Amino acid sequence: MSPVPRSEEMCLAELFMQYETAYRCVAELGHLGLVQFRDLNTSINAFQRRFVIELRRCEDMERSLRYLESEVRVAGMFMEEEEDSVCAAPLPRDMISMEVEFERFESELREINSSKAMLRKNYLELKEMLHLLLNVEPYLATAELRMADQFDGTCYLRDQSGIHDVAMGLELGFVAGVIAREKLPPFERMLWRVCRGNVYVQRSHIDVTLEDPDTGHPLQKNVFVVFFQGEQLKTKVKLVCEGFHVTIYPCPESVRQRREVEREIEERLLDLQMVLSETEDLRQRVLLSAGLCCHLWRQKVHKMKAIYHTLDLCSIDNTHQHVVAEVWCPRQNLLEIQQALSHASECGGGMLSPILNHMRITVTPPTFNRTNHFTAAFQDLIDAYGVGKYREVNPAPYTIITFPFLFAVMFGDVGHGVMLFLFALWMLHQRRPRSCGGRNEIWKILYSGRYIILLMGIFSIYTGLIYNDCFSKSINIFGSSWSIKPMFQHGGWTEVKLQQETILQLDPNVSGVYSGIPYPFGIDPIWNLALNKLSFLNSYKMKMSIILGVLHMLFAVTLSVFNHLHFNEPENILLDFVPRILFLLSTFGYLVGTIVYKWCAFTVATSHFAPRLLVHFIGVVRFGKVEDKSRQLYAHQRATQICLLVVAAISVVWMLLLKPFALRAKHRRTRHLLERSLHISNSSSDLEVSTDVGSEGSHRTDPLMGSTQTTTEEGGNGGEFDLAEVFVNQAIPYH
Repeated sequence: MSPVPRSEEMCLAELFMQYETAYRCVAELGHLGLVQFRDLNTSINAFQRRFVIELRRCEDMERSLRYLESEVRVAGMFMEEEEDSVCAAPLPRDMISMEVEFERFESELREINSSKAMLRKNYLELKEMLHLLLNVEPYLATAELRMADQFDGTCYLRDQSGIHDVAMGLELGFVAGVIAREKLPPFERMLWRVCRGNVYVQRSHIDVTLEDPDTGHPLQKNVFVVFFQGEQLKTKVKLVCEGFHVTIYPCPESVRQRREVEREIEERLLDLQMVLSETEDLRQRVLLSAGLCCHLWRQKVHKMKAIYHTLDLCSIDNTHQHVVAEVWCPRQNLLEIQQALSHASECGGGMLSPILNHMRITVTPPTFNRTNHFTAAFQDLIDAYGVGKYREVNPAPYTIITFPFLFAVMFGDVGHGVMLFLFALWMLHQRRPRSCGGRNEIWKILYSGRYIILLMGIFSIYTGLIYNDCFSKSINIFGSSWSIKPMFQHGGWTEVKLQQETILQLDPNVSGVYSGIPYPFGIDPIWNLALNKLSFLNSYKMKMSIILGVLHMLFAVTLSVFNHLHFNEPENILLDFVPRILFLLSTFGYLVGTIVYKWCAFTVATSHFAPRLLVHFIGVVRFGKVEDKSRQLYAHQRATQICLLVVAAISVVWMLLLKPFALRAKHRRTRHLLERSLHISNSSSDLEVSTDVGSEGSHRTDPLMGSTQTTTEEGGNGGEFDLAEVFVNQAIPYH
């Protein structure tokens, strides 16, 4: 067993399946989740492969499902989705029944929606017409009276006597309709200009908010009546109404007819309201039955589409009897994969069990890191920066501790850490994440990282106790180690000074002010009252962060040794690891050493003589030259710093120059050996051909066994060596 976690050891296998059982075998391997298929049909267009028709049918079913899911979400329903729900992959014969069922739901829902939209439009139009009849009544009655008074002082009411005017040329016509309130001023101006002021417009507000029959948006509308004289003006008025998309409703001329129309409209509104209610109930029932199955249907369609897509990667003979595939799989799971294939073949009624043969690897295998519910989020976090090479050390297990802890070093609050911890606990008890967050992407990210948030909360509580910080307040559990009484006894504090001075300083050199026993855990709570609290804590946290960061980098660089040893590259230890570790230790490692040395070497009494580390570290780059006010941290400081600076400079040159030239020399040597071996093999093959001339028959290779092809890995020895690219790669630090 490897002392460090690595990616799984992979092997390439050739899989032979019967055509009748290939679908079930691929489905079983998909549920197992341990294989990766290689594309054996790279020369064939995606639209010319064997199962392109089945894939299109799956895409049509996905389209129907998207429509059903969108309708369910618009209706405010949550689809039944469970995190751990797993359904079996449907059989090919189930595709027809699934298509019929999806088409039935889609057509029924579309028909209901179109009927509801039409009924809703009729209902809104009738409602607008009812408001129009109620609002135009005063204007039409006044117009009738004025028109009747034009003849010899006698008033003829047409709605009572039914007698028409003698002078038909003087009879007024009118157009009534409903218009949006913001369109009314330009509508009136346009009527005035087109009709040259020969129309009379009356309007009134509709008190209630109506909906647009076309869009359904709430609108403030007005009722208008346009009076005119003659057919020519009537044509112009209607053209202006069409230009402004005004809704014109037929309005009877007599009061009695208007009353009858109002009663008919009210009866129709009641009927339409009842029909709309029943239509909505039917729609809700259809959506409810669809919402209960949408998640299951989507899983089935996705699995069926994935199976057919995988089968398109396989090679199928012309007789449609055998299916050949090449798969990458973990070496330790070969027996489990073979058992799954046998089980799938038995369920499909296959006569022969699938055959799994090992193949010689000529390319670099893919990287596979085994995860579970807890480690998956940390592995995704590592893969977001870059997937490691095959059999490289996997840093995800170390990230389980380092990432939450380094977050807590910056966070460091007990109160907020408890809130973060409780929020993570609540997410751990959620079995249906989408029922709480719907299709919110942010919620999915939070839920997938619930274990990361849990550890971040735990470590934040720990570092918050070290910082003694709970919602920016200190917690006094063990009692402070500082006392102010000795300052009155031996430090010169008096009542007068206490009243006059606004800032008082506790001197730890005074006996008894500091007990000499540090606070048992974390920062002493008295620092919460100090004016220099921020500068003290910032200095403390900065130095601690530097120490932890350098240790983290040192640990990461040390892990590269295991990679060099595993890949049998001992020269990289000398050309890569040694200069990197020397550079790190001679720069930031020296800074960490000075921080620890300063903590240990200087006491309270000698703290005034301690130099500033920032000036001290700047002096390293200046070859030990510091200002006169700076004091030496230790003996022979300048000589030590000059030596460390020289080591750092040599390490940089060592890293950037030696390895590229060493790799070029190795490449030339390997290429020379390869050319010699090819020359010897060509000579031996020519000799064999000359001895076999005249023999009967010819040698054939079994097509199932295949032929061996010599290929090289990436960056192998078959191509030209690019020195500039190696220089660039060497200059980029480890990610």
